[in-house]
Amino acid sequence: MTNYYLTIDNGGTNTKVTIFDDDGSQISVSAFPTKGIERKAGFHEINLLDLKNKLVIAIKDALDKVDLSGNEIAGITTVGHGKGLYVLDKNNHVFMDGILSADNRATSYAAQFEDKVSEIYDISHQHVMPSQAPVILRWLKEHEPENYNKIGKILSNKDFIRFILTGEIKQEIGDASGNNFINLNTKQYDRRLFDFFEIPEMFDNMPSLVNATEQCGGITDEVAVMTGLIAGTPVFGGMFDIDACAIATGVLDNDKLSLIAGTWNMNTFADDKLAPLESGLMNSIFPTGKNLIEASSPTSAGNLSIIINMLLTSEMRDAKASGVSIYDNLEVFLENTDANFSKVIFFPYLYGSNSDAKATASFIGLQSTTTKSELIRAVYEGIVFAHKYHVQKLLTVLGKKPSVIRMSGGGTNSPSWVQMFADILNLPIELVEANELGGLGGAMAAAVGLGEYATLEEAVVKMCHVKQRYEPRTDQTRIYDKKYAAFISLMNALDGNWELLKSFQEGE
Repeated sequence: MTNYYLTIDNGGTNTKVTIFDDDGSQISVSAFPTKGIERKAGFHEINLLDLKNKLVIAIKDALDKVDLSGNEIAGITTVGHGKGLYVLDKNNHVFMDGILSADNRATSYAAQFEDKVSEIYDISHQHVMPSQAPVILRWLKEHEPENYNKIGKILSNKDFIRFILTGEIKQEIGDASGNNFINLNTKQYDRRLFDFFEIPEMFDNMPSLVNATEQCGGITDEVAVMTGLIAGTPVFGGMFDIDACAIATGVLDNDKLSLIAGTWNMNTFADDKLAPLESGLMNSIFPTGKNLIEASSPTSAGNLSIIINMLLTSEMRDAKASGVSIYDNLEVFLENTDANFSKVIFFPYLYGSNSDAKATASFIGLQSTTTKSELIRAVYEGIVFAHKYHVQKLLTVLGKKPSVIRMSGGGTNSPSWVQMFADILNLPIELVEANELGGLGGAMAAAVGLGEYATLEEAVVKMCHVKQRYEPRTDQTRIYDKKYAAFISLMNALDGNWELLKSFQEGE
C-alpha cells in the first residue's frame, strides 16, 4: 500500500501544499502567494488569520486535484521560512501579524548586537541578522511595547502553522538554533542569549523543543472538517526550509553544497564541525544531528520579480495578452544573450544586503547607450554574484571544492539561469526530480517519523532522484570572473559609505 505525505511549505514569496508518495514522487501541489504587508518601508508582515484561511483552502485543493481522501494521508509536516517572528498572546490567541524573514526594521539593533557578537558566539555560534526573532523582539520592546507585553508564546513560521493544525505549541530545534535562541553546545535555550538581546523576560515564553521527525500532535476536529483531512492524522516537527531543501536534494554532508535561489539567497553544507566566528558564517542544528553551515542574505530571486514589475510593465501586459508569462519571454531573452551582453553591475539589495547592513539596491555602470534589456540581464547576474560571495565563504571553511551543487528554489524554473549559476560559480549544478523541494524534505521527515524509513539518510536514498546536470562553460566563466571582480571591488568600496543615503531615505 502506498503512503502519502502532505507538507505545508510556507515561503516568503509563495506558500505550497504538496503531497508526495513514499518513493518521493510529487503527486499534487496547490500554491498561493504569501501575501505580505508593508505598512512601512522595511516592514514585511503577514496577516495570520488570512494565512490560516488560505491554508485550509489549499489543503482541500491539493487533495481534490488528485482525488485523494483524507484517510489516505499518512502523515503531515510543516516547513517554513526561517527567522522572522510569530507570536501568540498569553491565552494562545493570535493578536498581531506575523513578521516575515525579509523584514529589516531592526537593522540598527542587529548592527549594535553584531558589534559585540563575540560575547555569545561560543554559545550560539550565530551572527546577528535583522530578521532574527530576538532582534525583532528587542525592537518591539522599544517601539511597540503594547504588543511586546502581550506576548505569551514565541514561534517560528512553521511552528505557528503546526499550531493551527494541531493546537499544540512546540518549537522545532533546528529553526530555534538558526534564530539565535539555542546554545549549540547544550542544545537547549540559554538565558545568557536572552540577556544579551536585552529581552530576559521572554525566556519563559519559549515553547518546549522538538526534533524534525518527532510527532507533535494530530489534526484537530476543526481543521479536519474544514480541509477533508482526518482528525488525529499525525503531524511532525518539520523544519526550516533550508534544512528541508538540503535534505530533499541529498545534501547530507560536506561533499555537496545546497543552494536555494528563492526570496533568500541560501547556501549551505552539513558537517560535524562548526564554522568559526571570523568566517562570518552561521551554524545551526541539522535534522540528521550534524551542523548546518550557512551563508545567506535576502539577496536572491525576490529581487528579480520586483525589478520586473518596475521596468517591464508594458512587456508584462503584452505577454499576458499573448497568453504567456513574462518569464517565458525572459527565458528566450537569456537563451539568446550571454555574459558579454550587459555592461552593468546590479547589487540585489532590495530586501537587505550581504555586506553593509545599510546598503540599498543599485545599478552601477549606466551609460547613455544602456538598454532596459541590459538592466534585466544585470539583475540575473547580480543575484548569482551575491550567491557566489556566500559560496566562496563556505569554500574557505570547507577547505575543498564540493563535487556538485544541488540547487533549489524558484530560480530553478529557468534553465538558462541555472546554467548561469554553473558558469559564474564554476561548479556543476544538479537538479532533482521534484519541483517542490521543501515539500519533499517535509515528506521525508514524515516518512521517518512514521517508521517507513529508519533515518533521513535512508529516506534520501529512496526519495531523492537527480534529473539534470549543468556543467560550467569555460568561455562564459572567464568573462564572469572579470565581472565578479568588479562586483566585489565596488561592493567593498561602498561598504561603510551608505550612512548618509540611508539617513536621507529614512527622513532623518
